Amino acid sequence: MARDLQERIKKLIIDRRLPSGAGLPTEPELMQLLGASRNSVREALKALQAMGIVEIRHGFGTYVGTMSLAPMIDGLAFRTVAGHYRGEDSLLQLLELREAVETGLVSRLAGRVPEADLAELDALVDRMEAEAAAGAGLAETDRAFHATLYRGPGNRLLGEVLEAFWDAFHRVRTDLVDVPQDPGVTCRQHREIVDAVRSGDVMRAEAAMREHFGNIRARVATTAPLDANARPI
Repeated sequence: MARDLQERIKKLIIDRRLPSGAGLPTEPELMQLLGASRNSVREALKALQAMGIVEIRHGFGTYVGTMSLAPMIDGLAFRTVAGHYRGEDSLLQLLELREAVETGLVSRLAGRVPEADLAELDALVDRMEAEAAAGAGLAETDRAFHATLYRGPGNRLLGEVLEAFWDAFHRVRTDLVDVPQDPGVTCRQHREIVDAVRSGDVMRAEAAMREHFGNIRARVATTAPLDANARPI
C-alpha cells in the first residue's frame, strides 16, 4: 500500500507536468484523489521527501522537490563504507566506476572543448600548481577542473551524476583511508589531460585520463584503512 501510494503520487507529478517548486494538492485533496487515509498519505509523502521527490514545508504545504542526487550520494557512500568493513575493495570499485565514466567521456570531448573552457582549464591547472607550491590541498581545484571539463556537452544529468560520484568517493576516502598525494604528479597529469583534449587526439586523451585514475588507484590500493574504532560515529 505504501509503495503503491508513492508511485501514484509520482505519477500525479508526471501527469500534471509539475516542475520543481510547484505545489502539490493539499493533504485532504490527496486523500480523496488516492482514496487513502491521512496517515497513509503522510507516510508516502515522507518517503518521497527522503528521496528528494517532494518537499514538505510545514505550515505551507507540499511541493515538488529538487530531485537532487543527494540520496544516491548517501547510498553510494554508505554502501562503500559497509563493503569496506566487510573486507571488500569497495573504495576501489567506486573509483573504477568513476574512471569508466570519465574515460569514456574524455574520448568524446577530444578536440571539441570550446576555447573558453580550455582557457579556464589551463587557469585551474595554474591554480593547482600554485596551491601545490604553497603546500595547500588541491581537492577543490581538482573538483572544479573535472566539472569544467565535462561542462561542454550541456547534459545536466551527466554533471549531477559525476558530482555524485565525486562526493561519494571523497566523503568515503576521507573516512576510510589517508591517501598520500604527490602534488607535482597530480598537476602534471591534469596538464596532460588539457593538452590531450586540446590536441583532438582521442587515444592520447583516454591514456591521460587512465594514467590519472591509475595513479589514484595505486595510492588507494597501497594505503591502510583507518581504524574504525578511532573515528567518532
